[in-house]
Amino acid sequence: MKKLNYRIVLFALALIFASGVLLSGKRPTLGLDLQGGLHMLLEVKSDVAIQSRIKSIATNVAFLLDSEEIFYDSLAINDESVTFEILDGDDLLQTKALIQKNLSDAVEIKENGLDFELVMTEQEKENTKTNAINQAVDTIRNRLDQFGLAEPTVAKQGEDKILVEVPGIKTQEDEQRIRDLIAKAAHLQLMAVDELRNTRVTTMTSEEASSFGDVILYDVRTKEPYLLREIPILDGSMLTNANVVYDENNRPAINFELNGQGAKIFGDFTGKNISKRMAIVLDDKVYSAPYIRTRIGGGRGQITGSFGNEEAHDVAIALRSGALLAPVDVMEKRSVGPSLGADSIRASLFALVFGFIVVVIFMVIYYAFAGVIANIALIVNLLLIISVMALFGATLTLPGMAGIVLTVGMAVDANVIISERIRELLREGKSVAKAIEDGYSNAFSAIWDANITTLIAAVVLYVYGTGPVKGFALTMSIGILASMLTAILGTHGIYEYLLDKINKNRLKFWFGIKE
Repeated sequence: MKKLNYRIVLFALALIFASGVLLSGKRPTLGLDLQGGLHMLLEVKSDVAIQSRIKSIATNVAFLLDSEEIFYDSLAINDESVTFEILDGDDLLQTKALIQKNLSDAVEIKENGLDFELVMTEQEKENTKTNAINQAVDTIRNRLDQFGLAEPTVAKQGEDKILVEVPGIKTQEDEQRIRDLIAKAAHLQLMAVDELRNTRVTTMTSEEASSFGDVILYDVRTKEPYLLREIPILDGSMLTNANVVYDENNRPAINFELNGQGAKIFGDFTGKNISKRMAIVLDDKVYSAPYIRTRIGGGRGQITGSFGNEEAHDVAIALRSGALLAPVDVMEKRSVGPSLGADSIRASLFALVFGFIVVVIFMVIYYAFAGVIANIALIVNLLLIISVMALFGATLTLPGMAGIVLTVGMAVDANVIISERIRELLREGKSVAKAIEDGYSNAFSAIWDANITTLIAAVVLYVYGTGPVKGFALTMSIGILASMLTAILGTHGIYEYLLDKINKNRLKFWFGIKE
């Protein structure tokens, strides 16, 4: 026998790697269709997104006017419009140009002397509703991914529905926590306290507060009411990061960071309002309303409150992943039991094992010892697929198991092409060594083209697919790469290693053909 060659060394290392991963106890995570979990259908209240968009426009107007030092008064929100008054007529043209430059796509400008009314356009309303749906899909997916769940399915259905499937949720506590995380608006606002009228907030109605351009919100712990300016200083759209820390009393708190625009607004406001209060509001609940002692630069702040550890982490996840533009309601919820998964696993394993055994028997009968070599490569190929998925925490779904079955067929197909090329050359009278080398060379282009085109399709499916489609594409991709290593490189190395023995024995024993 020849000395070890690099091909058989790589093949052996692949076998050792796969065996080591599986013997260490790592296993692929099972998807919803195999282990059960939570299935929900959500409805997005997109109309509420329009109200949030109006508030955001009002905040932008305040920022634009302040940045140009244009004096204004009576900035307020009325249904689907923003109104304000310019105090200096000389600023009229500049104000109009400023709004047209920055907000012309969102609002229609109506003037009456020094009074402005910015009315949201119909196109902006439609865009806001569409964005609310799309952003809800991305936000919920990001939250579940950051929560550490295995390949959840989050997909848009119809005009305003979202399908969510989360595998592995088995207890009521886990289910409730997931529902809370999904539905949490996580709408962060920094709002100024109306110091002039806050002393009589306990006797004030919501209608009276609204007439002053204010809103009444309550402390999350003490339920103490606060009279806050309705238009926020800034909101969570300017948030870039949030993480859990512990305060001086070792209680969970949340540090947040703002982008450049948010940091400037934050710094300017705190610099101009020293000795006044600014409320940190999350989902319309006041978490703190500290006095401003000095200008706060750097765009950093902290949310303190009666957080538990899990709640603080969930809120931080929700803030990092972005606030929902509109609330979501659970229209349908059901728990998928693992019994369906067990049945599916049994049926899929039966199909895989039965197909594998039939292929193994056929290869041995038709190709003799060459079939045995192909079967060895096939076994290593399966071990590699499962071990790689286990190592990287990939999720195995029912379509994924179908992908494994399909990969088995593709791996065998490569060996069939190679074996046939070798047999053809042997029949032509070529030496065994020449037949093996030329057989692999002649077969390589066909195998390479087929595998690369299939791999491209699998990658596209993984990038643009969701849930089960991703699972199928993932196992296909891993299987194709593994088969290139085992079916082409590995078997070639085995033939080179056994070449001296092949030359001493009958071709019928090695390749199933007559001398």
